[in-house]
Amino acid sequence: MKLQGNILIPDAKLINYLLVYRDQDDKSKWLAQVGFTLANPHQLKSALVELIQTYDAVPDRSNKYGIFYRVEGDLQGISGNLSVVAIWLKRSQDQIIQFITLKPKK
Repeated sequence: MKLQGNILIPDAKLINYLLVYRDQDDKSKWLAQVGFTLANPHQLKSALVELIQTYDAVPDRSNKYGIFYRVEGDLQGISGNLSVVAIWLKRSQDQIIQFITLKPKK
């Protein structure tokens, strides 16, 4: 199934977490390999939207906050693609589908 409805990708998740170097669990270098940097967070946001429009979401787990979904596929970067797993939450309180995190697909 494709994730549809109100999609929320918080800017803070991109510019304060994914695209910023971190001593532990850094993803900025990995994303920079295909051209995603702090200079262009909007392009990462667009690529995440394209990811959920292209690949199916699979229910992963649920809790009091809602249902978590996994979307696995190729994230289209500026200078190449990354094989990724994106985690999304369909919030029980308002049915908004919120981006949670992104990691390399192993």
